[in-house]
Amino acid sequence: MNFVFDIDGTLCFDGKTIHPSIIDALTKLSDAGHEVIFASARPIRDLVSVIPAQFIKGKLVGGNGCYTSVNGQVSSTFFDSILREQLHEIIHTYQLTYLADGEWDYAFTGSFEHPIYKNINQTSAKNLAITELEKICKLVIFNPAQQVITQLEQLPVSITTYKKENAIDISPLGINKVVGLEKLNIHDFIAFGNDSNDQCLFEKAAYSVCVGDNEVQQYASKKISIEDIAETILQPINLPVSI
Repeated sequence: MNFVFDIDGTLCFDGKTIHPSIIDALTKLSDAGHEVIFASARPIRDLVSVIPAQFIKGKLVGGNGCYTSVNGQVSSTFFDSILREQLHEIIHTYQLTYLADGEWDYAFTGSFEHPIYKNINQTSAKNLAITELEKICKLVIFNPAQQVITQLEQLPVSITTYKKENAIDISPLGINKVVGLEKLNIHDFIAFGNDSNDQCLFEKAAYSVCVGDNEVQQYASKKISIEDIAETILQPINLPVSI
């Protein structure tokens, strides 16, 4: 069976690491013949810095579906040139702070203390001016006013709202984690997630698990606490949890 895992708030809770008990459970799941796939809001650049090393060359979905990676080969979907210029204009008009992800490099103007900035894998990517990014695959706007959201909603984009972070995530229209999985020819799966960008996974999955308390739990088959993650991962193969 295919098992699809979100990262932040599902497996990772400090932005940097995954608890050894969870890594052990993922490894046992894979060794039992199941395919372990990660689907995150992070671009592949930031996803590979946190997942266990043995899965880096596996099937990955990043940027809420904007990126896919197989055997280390990254493919991306990006805004067309007209839409990119419209986004530039909105950013300039309202003097917005943002994170724009290109194919690998990025443009960031928010607070350096923001968790999203701290999660950027800066060892292999450069912080460029947004106009220097030839392609923009995904855009995060920090603290957007309703006027900005209303204007963005008029454009052909997909918008995900993160209430806790007071930010919105903007992707090319129709792009989400399920679309990313379909690009990898993954159609049947069990999903683990925790946030609004996992709703599409929960709705499509044969079975789904929501970690923690979030409104999106209403779309999941089951809700669990952080303490139960490793045990729940191992339930399909009934293996003990290693602490």
